[in-house]
Amino acid sequence: MLEPDERSWAEAIGMYERRATIAKVTSRDYRNWVLDLRTLMHGGTRDVRGWRTVDRWYGELDRLEEPSYPFVMPGEPVGQANVWKSRLSQIPRRQAERFLVALSTPWIDVTKEPDFEERREGLETKARVILSRFPEGSHFFANTGHDSATRDYYQRVSGWNPFSVRTFDFGLVLVSETEVGMVWSFR
Repeated sequence: MLEPDERSWAEAIGMYERRATIAKVTSRDYRNWVLDLRTLMHGGTRDVRGWRTVDRWYGELDRLEEPSYPFVMPGEPVGQANVWKSRLSQIPRRQAERFLVALSTPWIDVTKEPDFEERREGLETKARVILSRFPEGSHFFANTGHDSATRDYYQRVSGWNPFSVRTFDFGLVLVSETEVGMVWSFR
């Protein structure tokens, strides 16, 4: 598996520009990667490599008042780790690819995309570029419930464990030995 370069990453992550999404990667500084997720959920986080990020709320008033907006930060960092781990389920790489595609669609529902079959190959290619930054041995976690590992993300996703103040929030956390990333979309 080849690792993406800055240009291919920027093109791939750009599929989230038309959505209310936060997509970025930070260095993995803690053995317990959930503490790095906390870092990602704060608005000022830049990509560890200096590459493109997508952050719908960057510079918005809500974020200036609360740096973690739209995320809710429960308790102290160690407490957050316990709360958040209970809301995430590990999924295989193939499911992560399909979930990345679904997260790029307006309703996080590919069944509502009239031209999905025409766009599918291009979206899947972009999802594989994003995943290529996380080599074999990486782990992927979704907040879509206990059946996340077998869920068909090309069907409507109706259940999730919330992490934000928004009505709907669906997210994928990507964890390697050196980096932690997230793609979190909101409806």
